[in-house]
Amino acid sequence: MVQVGAEMNSPGGIFQFTPNQITAPNGTTVTFQFSGSPGNHSITQSSFDSPCQPLQGGFDSGWVLITSTTPLSPLPEWNLTITNDQMPIWFYCKQLLPSPHCLAGMVGAINVQNSSANSFTAFQSNALKTSGNPGQSQNGLVGLGASASAEPFVPSGATHFPLSAAASATAPGGASGGAAPTTSSTTGDTVALTAHFNLLAILVGLISSSVLFL
Repeated sequence: MVQVGAEMNSPGGIFQFTPNQITAPNGTTVTFQFSGSPGNHSITQSSFDSPCQPLQGGFDSGWVLITSTTPLSPLPEWNLTITNDQMPIWFYCKQLLPSPHCLAGMVGAINVQNSSANSFTAFQSNALKTSGNPGQSQNGLVGLGASASAEPFVPSGATHFPLSAAASATAPGGASGGAAPTTSSTTGDTVALTAHFNLLAILVGLISSSVLFL
């Protein structure tokens, strides 16, 4: 189980995957559990050299927005199955608000050889040194080295973006990741704007409520 996001008072802050690196053999289903009240995160495959940019042909959960200000039960979840455990799998959160999550170090990895130069520590360091906003284009469910068979499970109190064909694109050749699914930059940018606007509205509402309370 990998926790996506965290509460305000969590050690390490709200922008993190916990644990941020795991080892999983072929056939393993890795469950990502979205948290944060509220919160808005994605699990987007990237590369070691470009940690905050979508990998062409990579997997993407899309954004999962938790609008509730109290913890949900059950929490939103997304299952990713490992198809090639001989390659490292890198991923990040592409959310931009209240500040870019990837640039704050919200990245993760599966099956990384930390004895090599391409260690998780080096990958996260690359993310922290990234300039510009994280990439927002939308990939599908099938990635390189891992794939999902369905969009995230989203209970009441949460919303999944995008609700479109872009998030359910599939490709053949599971063991090696197969051909690259269609990536829609236009769709991704539009959905990104919607997802970011919804989170901003929630954050503004929380601030306004706090002011009124004070």
